[in-house]
Amino acid sequence: MHDDLIARAQAWLSEDPDPQTRDELARLIETADTEELTARFSGTLQFGTAGLRGELGAGPMRMNRTVVIRAAAGLAAYLRKQGHEGGLVVIGYDARHKSEDFARDTAAVMTGAGLRAAVLPRPLPTPVLAYAIRHLGAVAGVEVTASHNPPRDNGYKVYLGDGSQIVPPADIEIAEEIAAVPSLTVVPRPTEGWETLDDSVLDAYLARTDAVLAPDSPRTARTVYTAMHGVGKDVLLAAFARAGFPAPALVAEQAEPDPDFPTVAFPNPEEPGAMDLAFAKARETDPDLVIANDPDADRCAAAVKDGDAWRMLRGDEVGALLAAHLVRRGARGTFAESIVSSSLLGRIAEKAGLPHEETLTGFKWIARVDGLRYGYEEALGYCVDPEGVRDKDGITAALLITELASALKAEGRTLLDLLDDLAVEHGLHATDQLSVRVQDLSVIANAMRRLREQPPTELAGLAVTRAEDLTRGTETLPPTDGLRYTLEGARVIVRPSGTEPKLKCYLEVVVPVAAHAELPDARAKAAGLLATIKRDLSTAAGI
Repeated sequence: MHDDLIARAQAWLSEDPDPQTRDELARLIETADTEELTARFSGTLQFGTAGLRGELGAGPMRMNRTVVIRAAAGLAAYLRKQGHEGGLVVIGYDARHKSEDFARDTAAVMTGAGLRAAVLPRPLPTPVLAYAIRHLGAVAGVEVTASHNPPRDNGYKVYLGDGSQIVPPADIEIAEEIAAVPSLTVVPRPTEGWETLDDSVLDAYLARTDAVLAPDSPRTARTVYTAMHGVGKDVLLAAFARAGFPAPALVAEQAEPDPDFPTVAFPNPEEPGAMDLAFAKARETDPDLVIANDPDADRCAAAVKDGDAWRMLRGDEVGALLAAHLVRRGARGTFAESIVSSSLLGRIAEKAGLPHEETLTGFKWIARVDGLRYGYEEALGYCVDPEGVRDKDGITAALLITELASALKAEGRTLLDLLDDLAVEHGLHATDQLSVRVQDLSVIANAMRRLREQPPTELAGLAVTRAEDLTRGTETLPPTDGLRYTLEGARVIVRPSGTEPKLKCYLEVVVPVAAHAELPDARAKAAGLLATIKRDLSTAAGI
């Protein structure tokens, strides 16, 4: 086993084009670090509907230039088999470590395979890449990003020509082509021949953001903005200037791209502490709203003043607010959400006489809903202009929530006032999440197996009226690795994360509310139920 491991590592080393990972791997071979070599050569990083995502480093279980070149070669082979010989592949990238290298390698591979390649001019938000695909008539797009993952990670997200992320069976077929690449030596990689785009694509994207807002709507809300060390700042500031909003006050410590993300443990607005600097800026400037993007700016977070303190709105709260705003503006079309998001959207759509659909988790599914007008999921993802970007877009979502805050401000009201109104109209929909980050993926597998073998019959004293194993699919959903429990006045969904080593449990309780005066008691009841469901579910899952 030891000799075989060393031989595989040496074979990998012989074709690694990156001096940094070559040196890293050579040291591991020289020191015979069997534990680390085993971790890196225990398989291959799997290409799926999230593309690739993983820790940077040498070896097939890490993100590196060798893995990316193979992935690009597989994608190119797939595109050619689909009849796209000579077609355009547009490539974007964020500001993480190695992102530009991975983008350049992808352009070289596409060019060598007889496709045309165009690379965005610099690190830009993922929504700009998603927009560029259809704007340029590309047959596919690649975004090099790990979104809100830790600094040590990077990733590779693939879109097809419709501007949406890949779904089965395309992911499986691309993975088969990647596996068929015998060696990097057979992958042509010219040193030139692709195009580096100018700012005309970005200008077109920014012009499209005008469509998100209502003509002559109020534009007075004052904001604090953090880019979370990512690539969103310049594009968001340009979009806000075009719209005529006051210039956001920037969180200077997080304004510029920094792949080490020095001020946050995880560059995700949902993570504890990530918004502390933004709240400090808000206490200093007293804005109407705090806006945050994640590092590739496809997600948008919002925070509001609640009494004397600032608090993050949950993704489901923002999702409901944007839906209510669009309904008020007379939007038509289907409102869609992933199954882990709040059922409040369905009630808002039903009251407005609009179609509503639930999909599997991820915008690769939401974006494909027929007649989509608005889509969201609770992880801070919002698609508010599907004609422009068929994916979540943290820039246009920021524009729309700021327009809503401006409209409410003109009425002497706030986002919290509108949330109260929605609770009285549709019932208080309170959501929470039990999220467990693991080092050992077997912890997740064991928890899922335990819940399947011994499903709970009640949680927080609420009877489980229906238990569904989503691996079997449903009448409206394809199979996925997840469990759904319907309770009396509550719902729980359990699933492994598709992008991080996490087990995620999504909780919702619905408490009827007859009048505004009942809201404090309803919130207290909902909070108690969520806390108890979380405790009972944790026990049932053994986590």
